[in-house]
Amino acid sequence: MSYNFREEYPRPQFQREEWMTLNGTWDFSFDKEDYDRKINVPFVYESRLSGIEEKEFHENICYRRFFSIPDSWKNKQIILHFGAVDYECKVLVNQHLAEKHVGGQTGFSVNITELLLEGQNELKVLVKDFHKDLDIPRGKQFWKEKSESIFYTPSTGIWQSVWLEPVSDIYIKQVFITPLFDEKAVKFEYELNHCGECTLEAVIAYNDSLVSKMLLYPQNKNGNFTLNIDEAVLGCWNITEDLAWTPENPRLFDVTFRLKEKEREVDQVKSYFGMRKISIENGKFLLNNRPYFQKLILDQGYWPDGILTAPSDESFVEDIKMVKEMGFNGVRKHQKVEDPRFLYHADRLGLLVWGEIGAGYAYSRRLATSMMQEWQDAVLRDYNHPCIVVWAPLNESWGVLEIMQNEKEQNFCKAMYAMTKALDTTRPVSDNDGWEHVEGDLLTIHDYEARRGVLTKRYTTEEKILQEQPAGRPLYVSGKAVRNKPIIISEFGGISYHKDGNDGWGYSNAVDEEDFLQRLSDVISPLLTSEIVQGFCYTQLTDVEQEINGLLTYQRKPKVGFEKIRNIIFGDRN
Repeated sequence: MSYNFREEYPRPQFQREEWMTLNGTWDFSFDKEDYDRKINVPFVYESRLSGIEEKEFHENICYRRFFSIPDSWKNKQIILHFGAVDYECKVLVNQHLAEKHVGGQTGFSVNITELLLEGQNELKVLVKDFHKDLDIPRGKQFWKEKSESIFYTPSTGIWQSVWLEPVSDIYIKQVFITPLFDEKAVKFEYELNHCGECTLEAVIAYNDSLVSKMLLYPQNKNGNFTLNIDEAVLGCWNITEDLAWTPENPRLFDVTFRLKEKEREVDQVKSYFGMRKISIENGKFLLNNRPYFQKLILDQGYWPDGILTAPSDESFVEDIKMVKEMGFNGVRKHQKVEDPRFLYHADRLGLLVWGEIGAGYAYSRRLATSMMQEWQDAVLRDYNHPCIVVWAPLNESWGVLEIMQNEKEQNFCKAMYAMTKALDTTRPVSDNDGWEHVEGDLLTIHDYEARRGVLTKRYTTEEKILQEQPAGRPLYVSGKAVRNKPIIISEFGGISYHKDGNDGWGYSNAVDEEDFLQRLSDVISPLLTSEIVQGFCYTQLTDVEQEINGLLTYQRKPKVGFEKIRNIIFGDRN
């Protein structure tokens, strides 16, 4: 069997030319460091693509590989990057501790220069996971060894790319990019590792044509600047019509940052951005100052061979293209901080994304602190992606099951919302997606009612919704509705259907293709015709293990023709 070791550059929003992948075959062992097996990184041992495919829980696993630094890197600082390792890990280079990290959904980096030797170097990653602990962020990873209901096979250890990058003694650490749509400008906030006698140049291009550039003389390692986007330079007359980013026209600007020290270039980073604005005015969700109806589909981000890790970069592209071909304009990435490569493809192909984090299921101080840290890391990591239009830190009161009466849990929800807004004021936040809202910018509702007549009547007025309480859950913790928020049905449908009649789980069941299409129309049509609903998210894109309520099978095969689904999504079938 041949393996795809995911050799594409892992971080396309902040890309350097020189780098070296450490994906591939590593030494591996369960429980203790005897390294009696091989594993294919970045696939977890539970997956087929790892070359192991064992489902038994192991709290401790061990990775090892050897690497050499290219001669051309000898006078550089060497940064070691991990995309994600679930859940805790120690990283050792040549038997010396380089880093400890806690949290399985976001990455980390460490400068290993001082630990390197001439010639061959040893890298170890010692992982500890807590499969049965419910008070750590885990998402859909089940705490039992056999999946059931809405929970799936867990992922232990390295599940995103590992790579090395050489940098000079002074380099660019990060840049936050904020499009200022109304001002026809873009703001850059940069951080250098330290400040010396250097210059920083930023060059913006669109379709290879120069748009704007600026040369700075940084006096501190942190700074910011703003560049204008002049339509006339590009022969355009209207930024909204000709240059804005939308799912229908995902226009992207390229930007190159060059750092020089005494006229010598010491760092170059390439990035991009989209000119787009998300706002809420008078209770309306707006994209680029215009009302925009979100037609989303729930995407769990699981694959039969890779579990949480996509088998290849092209797998992301194929999923996005199928989502759009079916008529949807976005996805809600459910209970997972997705690989940056997916977000990159969503940026360039044009797909709205709601960003989430995997939940815990039992509230504690441990859960609160770990979720706050991982969520902060996720928001900062993905801030620049134009595709992300909503943040959703909590879902259905998971991890805060007593939120209706527990002040700590209410405060935690408020804190997650406030921290998100403290880091990013450019996107709305769904505080506790689905019900029992404490403080958020949207009224999101989860409603798996299957009867067309019930849905049609329910979504006539906000008063009717509040009275009926979809799913039998109050929509607000306080009991008092906060009016004039966009109403989005962010989970519904979930119709199970399998052509072969296989057993599986769903919220309602179809017996054949015609029944499935009619049921799909019954739940979607009332939301399209409602005068108060501004978007929806259908459950879901693919089957996942025992859950068979996808529009695609787990192997990404269509259950019905895409054109038939598209007709329903666009309201062409009654």
